[in-house]
Amino acid sequence: MTVMCDGRQASATLTAEEPPIAGELLTPGRAARELGLRGGEFELAAQLGELLTLPPDPEARPGPGGPWRRRRVPVEEVRRLRAQEGFPDTLRERLRTVGAAEAAELLGIGAGRFLRLARAGCFAPVRFYVNRYGAVVWLYLATELTECADREPELLRGDLPAVLRVMLDGGQDWRGRKWRSRRVARLMGEAADGWESAAVIAAVLPPEELASVVEDPLERSVLRRLRPTLALPGASPAAREAVERATTAEEFDEVLWYRVNLSRSLDRARHQQPAADRLRHPTRPGDTSPAGPGDAPFRIPASPTGPTMPTGSAAPATVSASVTATVPAPALPPPRPPVLAYTPRPTPRDS
Repeated sequence: MTVMCDGRQASATLTAEEPPIAGELLTPGRAARELGLRGGEFELAAQLGELLTLPPDPEARPGPGGPWRRRRVPVEEVRRLRAQEGFPDTLRERLRTVGAAEAAELLGIGAGRFLRLARAGCFAPVRFYVNRYGAVVWLYLATELTECADREPELLRGDLPAVLRVMLDGGQDWRGRKWRSRRVARLMGEAADGWESAAVIAAVLPPEELASVVEDPLERSVLRRLRPTLALPGASPAAREAVERATTAEEFDEVLWYRVNLSRSLDRARHQQPAADRLRHPTRPGDTSPAGPGDAPFRIPASPTGPTMPTGSAAPATVSASVTATVPAPALPPPRPPVLAYTPRPTPRDS
């Protein structure tokens, strides 16, 4: 049985437990059994917004499963999904994930072309796992692939747009960046305050980059205490190394993006609650109500997860709108080695 990066697979059998009562809050495990979903499918459903999950009680003691396992699901959400036409097949179809080979077959293209499109950032993986050879295997949502094919049929036939060819010729691979962006966005949506938001962003930065942004050891201690689990660690040293590579930002512009947003999130966190107070009460966020016009709840803007042209190049006019729409609005400065302390690691071979 495969262990996914962000959820455990479990047997999908309908529950024989006592029916839940109205207003009851269910554990993730109980809700998954009520919906006939595996653990990984249930977590993916929550990630995609198929059902609502509520944060854990801040006064509750931390459990071995971490904050995610302590989240709760309103029973009304379970009843809503069970009442949908075609349940559970329609729900499972919306949650179906495919690897590269099955994705290529689904789109009616060769595996090589799909790999090039995925590396160029045309598709965003929803999860990954590390196989027995220590390679990262990315998985994609089947419904997103078919929607992309309907929206951008020209990407499946003929020559790739010039902007994508330049990226691929330069050895760029956006699959990890796309997955990190989705993962960060989800965890930011669950953050209870500025410190938790900052901890989410800090989790994808290399240690040396984090130390250069957060110079106060006390604040770094708070971020370590609140650090979320981006992916389950691998069972072997090779798997753990592969997971670390997949969960850590590497390219200059991505690292810079998270550095800037970490600084912004820290400013808000310091305004809400001093680091010393947050450290004394790791499960009790400070007051998150806005105190003024500049104190609106912080949410990280969309990260640069779409194709971008190298410095000095111009994107051709033939690139489709949906591809260029993912390019971040603010222009990033050209790469200058002295700006960042981080040296990118070699990219592993993956699927």
